[in-house]
Amino acid sequence: MGIILKAENIHKTYGKGELAVEALKDCNLEIEEGIFYAIIGKSGSGKSTLLHILGGLDKPTGGKLYLEGESVFDLKDKELAILRRRRIGFVFQAFNLLQEHTVVENILMPIHLDNKDPDMEHFNEVIETLGIEDKLNYYPDELSGGERQRVAIARALVSKPAIVLADEPTGNLDENTGQEVLKLMKHSAEKFGQTIILVTHDMDIAKEADRIVTISNGRIFSIEDSLSP
Repeated sequence: MGIILKAENIHKTYGKGELAVEALKDCNLEIEEGIFYAIIGKSGSGKSTLLHILGGLDKPTGGKLYLEGESVFDLKDKELAILRRRRIGFVFQAFNLLQEHTVVENILMPIHLDNKDPDMEHFNEVIETLGIEDKLNYYPDELSGGERQRVAIARALVSKPAIVLADEPTGNLDENTGQEVLKLMKHSAEKFGQTIILVTHDMDIAKEADRIVTISNGRIFSIEDSLSP
């Protein structure tokens, strides 16, 4: 397994002058292919900022990011958008589903935006793995929180991304549903060969990962293998 994502001396500053806030300070991180990472830290530690930069959603003030050896932030905006759409899947706490579209339309949206035909065999495998094959013609407001999060995970997986980034994906769910969604994410990533990077403040969730990245005051404090069996 090689290094799929590499961050070098990433720092991020919001605001200027006396109002400047350093959200990230000289962060270095190598993400190995096929590994499940959890990024943990207190509120305001910079973990979500780091995740957004790793996913190319936010640009750092300084530093470099390489995805599969390619310098991400040297790309033009259109090229970066295509790279995100094809190589990275996103799962957010707020689901970010389009309310006026059905489940199947939401799931296939990234592929249609790329003007491609979906791999329906892969699509069927994803929705069956996530147990939402009977919800395809529903609208998001007709689903439970757990079902909506499954739809968001399906949308992240269906375009066969190399990396799945998840920002507090269980934060809006009850404990049982959250654990179920986490197991489904792990199972799906193992089945489809993806790397997961998940942000959480919950140590019980972090222990499910292969590797735990601890961030404090904008700096990566430690990178350790999980001790969970």
